Order: sequence, then structure tokens, then C-alpha cells
Amino acid sequence: MQKELIKVHPSDNIAVALIDLKSQDTIVFEANSLKILSDTKAKHKIALEKLEKGDKIFMYGVLVGKANHLIEKGDLLTTENVKHQSEKVFKKTASIGWTSPNIDKWKDKTFLGYHREDGRVGTANVWLFFPLVFCENRNIEILKEVFEKELLISKTHSYSLLLKSLVKGNNNNQDDTDKLSEDVFKNIEVKFITHQGGCGGIRQDSESLSRLLAGYVNNPNVAGATILSLGCQNLQIQIFNDALKKMNPNNTKPILIYEQQEMKTVDHMLNTIIKESFEAIKEANKIERSPAPLSKLKIGLECGGSDGFSGISANPTLGHTSDLLVALGGTAILSEFPELCGVEQELVNRCVSEDDSNKFLMLMKAYEKSVIDAGSGFDMNPSPGNIKDGLITDAMKSAGAAKKGGLSPIVDVLDYGEYISKSGLNLLCTPGNDVESTTAMVGSGANIVLFTTGLGTPTGNPIAPIIKVSSNSELANKMEDIIDFDTGDVIKGEKTIEEMSEKMLDFIIEVASGKIKTKATLLNQNDFIPWKRGVSL
Repeated sequence: MQKELIKVHPSDNIAVALIDLKSQDTIVFEANSLKILSDTKAKHKIALEKLEKGDKIFMYGVLVGKANHLIEKGDLLTTENVKHQSEKVFKKTASIGWTSPNIDKWKDKTFLGYHREDGRVGTANVWLFFPLVFCENRNIEILKEVFEKELLISKTHSYSLLLKSLVKGNNNNQDDTDKLSEDVFKNIEVKFITHQGGCGGIRQDSESLSRLLAGYVNNPNVAGATILSLGCQNLQIQIFNDALKKMNPNNTKPILIYEQQEMKTVDHMLNTIIKESFEAIKEANKIERSPAPLSKLKIGLECGGSDGFSGISANPTLGHTSDLLVALGGTAILSEFPELCGVEQELVNRCVSEDDSNKFLMLMKAYEKSVIDAGSGFDMNPSPGNIKDGLITDAMKSAGAAKKGGLSPIVDVLDYGEYISKSGLNLLCTPGNDVESTTAMVGSGANIVLFTTGLGTPTGNPIAPIIKVSSNSELANKMEDIIDFDTGDVIKGEKTIEEMSEKMLDFIIEVASGKIKTKATLLNQNDFIPWKRGVSL
């Protein structure tokens, strides 16, 4: 029989409902009777003791809020009776030891990846098209239409067939003339990025964008790139080249750059780009997968559309998976700084160096100040969907989100746009916004991303596989077209976090080897949103 409640940490004074509970129900919890005072949906929280106005509320062993007014034992926590509160952190107070998990099962395992000349290994092989400025978006879209039609998508989209049948006035959405054939290129994908930056904002935004785009070219999943420039924009070609050279002085990837104002007509430019890019793509297609150690994996850790179960099932599963990979010599990236509010002390104490502890606190405080100066605050982070499914304060959401980072030491702290250089767990300053954060982690070197969700989100990325992980089986069954991996058995008590993590690592190896395509890849979900930190001029 499934349990009704779970207390995540021994010091918590609230518990999470694992199933729907009715008002006046009496349940047995921790060998004592507990009367439920309000109808409580699964994922929401129940007070385990009487809380007076101003009393602190603890979950995951950390402060996540305070009582706005009297909350009786057994009553439901809501946005009306609970207010966000988190502990203030000023410095590193301790060093946290770590016992790495047993990795005997995986230490000799490999994945099939694309080896680059600098020794890094990709989980994909992508030729990437993108503009340095939004003025070139239309030309990128034309190139996308041409290349996708002729190279990669040889079957008419089913939605097009449906519309064609409606126009013809029949119910047959099949077209015998549209036969699925093999793609022209077997080992290369062609992807396209557009954005709204590169000019019009402050110079710092263009410089930040240059580092992000350089990170995408430098990512081991990318074989080479075709880049379009207008010519007069803030993000000059030289700025991009400098960013890439600083990131990787020994870059040998083929990069084709075209500046429209230095060429003749659009027709001439596009014809030149298509011919030269096609030849470069043919060369990149010669690269084939070969075995690589798991230490070459660099995973991004993301959550979006989170629910009250995310911090109990999916996120801790990612955390233990991260620990396994770190123990194997691999790399993990934990980002979303607004969703680390309230757990700063633990993270500061896990930093290997004092400099990284100080850098993390500096970035957090600067970020929070900018949010306050804009008339908001980290406490506004939980979305309506988060709140509806039990995450009623930012600190509560953060405490669960941080579980994605496991328990391993933090070897480096990176600002937005900085590229990973150390194996182990890295912190990366990004917004909590799903796509902005995922975009940034891939730009900092993640060659695969684990993305947890309790409500469902289709987010993908142009160059890195995104593995969508559900916190509950109801979601996995309802939205099976976007969910890759279900951790609902943890909630049902059928699997431990350790068992689920081992299953996940095996799944990651299959995806990294190209043997399993993620649902976001199958849906051609290629989301890319740079973080604009400045203002428009």
C-alpha cells in the first residue's frame, strides 16, 4: 500500500502528500495519528506541528518560508498562510566531505561518440547555421528551408498532408507521391539558430552573445558552422572570432563566415553560401561514431514545469546520476541561480576553493539586486503551474531544484557565457527560465541535458539531446510524446533513488551513442534563447 505522506528530511516540520487526502481523514504517520484538516491534493504540503504566525517552515532540512498566520497541525500550506523566507549566507562556514558512489558497474563502459581533434567527444554531429545579428534571420530561414527540404526532411510533414486533404475535401491524409527515403547525409545533422540580438542593445549584450555563440561552435557536438553577418552591427565578426579564440585557441573546426554588406546581391550571397556549405557538410559527414569513455560526457541539469514531486523523485535521481558521472571523471552543470535561493550555504560549503565560494555569493547577490532594482524579487519565481502543484515559495522550489546537483564537490563557478574547463560539478549563472538556462548550459559545453518536469514541457535544443524526465507516472502516460524517462516508481515506493539513477545512466549512454533519439529530437524541438541582461538602446 502506498504511503500517504513523506517527510523529506528528519528536521522538517511539513510533509508532502503522496496521494489526495480528504478533510477529516485520519492517517498514521511516523507511528502517530494525524488528522487532515483540509482537502489536500497530492504534491501539496501538510503542517506536522502547530505553527504560530512568524514561525519558520523547514523542508529538505532548510528554511523555505514562514507562517503568515496560525497554521494548525494537519492543515494545508498555501500561498495565503505561507510567505517565502530563506537563510542569509555571508561566507563559507564548513567543508563538506563526500563519499563517491560505487561505479564498478560503469568504469569500463563506453558510449559511441564523435571524436574531435582537441580530444573532446560529441554525442551528436551537427553543422550549425546562425547569424551574428537579427538582421540576418531571414537569410537563415531561407537557408533552413532549402537545406531541410533537400537534405533532411524527405517526407512531407503529416500536418501538410492533413491540410492538403482538407483543401481537397477528402479524409485521406496519405500521399503516395511522398515516400520516405534515407537522408542524403548519414552522419551529420544540419541545424539552424536565429535570435533577436547582435545590435541595438548595450555593447555588453553583444559581447555576451558572442561568447554564447562561440560556445556553441566550440561544443563537441558541433562539427562546423556557417555564420552570417550584416556588417555594421555591434557584434562584429572580430568580436566573435576573439571570443572563440579565447575559449579555444587551437580550434580547428571549419567555420564559414559571410558578411552581406561586403558581398553583391542576396541571391549571389545565398548561392555562394549554399555551394560552400554543402561541400563542408559533405566533409563533416565523413566523421563516424567510435567508443569513448564516460568521462567525456558533460551533462546539463535542468528542471522546468516543476511540481511538488520534482524534488522528491526526478531531481534527486538526476543528483545521484550526476554523482555517478562525476565519480567516473565526467562533468555536470547546475544552473538556474534564482532556483538556488535558500540553499546557498550548502552550495558555498561544497565549493572546493574559497574563491569559488566568494564568486558564487557575488553572482547570486548581484543577480538578486538586479531583480529587486527591476521591481521584482526571487520570491516571484514560482510560476502559476508550480504553485498549483505544490511549490508555493521560491525557497521551497529551490530546495527541491538543487537536488539535481547531487552531493559531489563544486569544482568551479562560472558566470553566464563562460566555458567549462574542469571535470566535476560546475555551477553556472543563468536565469531560471527553462530555455534560457538550457541554451546557456549547452553554450558552456554540455553535450547532453537531463531535464526534469512534473507538468510537462516540450523544450529541446539545436545541438544537444535533451532527455525529458517526468517526476510522476501520470505525466509520463499522459504526455508520452515528450517524456523520455519516468521516475514515478520512486513516488510509488517501487524503486529507490539509487536504483532509478543506475537505470538513468544506462539510458544516457544509449542516447549519447545515438541508439535512442530523445522525444525533443523526434519533434524537431530546437529552442534557443540568449539571456539579455542589459537594456535596449
